[in-house]
Amino acid sequence: MAHDIQDNSNKDFTKNWVNSSRFLFYLQVFCVLAFVLGGCYRLYNQRYKGKPDVEIQSSTKYTPEYK
Repeated sequence: MAHDIQDNSNKDFTKNWVNSSRFLFYLQVFCVLAFVLGGCYRLYNQRYKGKPDVEIQSSTKYTPEYK
């Protein structure tokens, strides 16, 4: 029965620094990429919303209209 015990310490996330650092690197890249793409998408969708409707005086136009 003693030979049935397996040593899984090399598969543990906290013990194997190569796999853990690779995983954390890709996680960080994914998070930064998701944040940048989300920000770009939000800016793209909100570009024309919220602009005020400004009234321009008729005397200051390119072809002015006087009263």
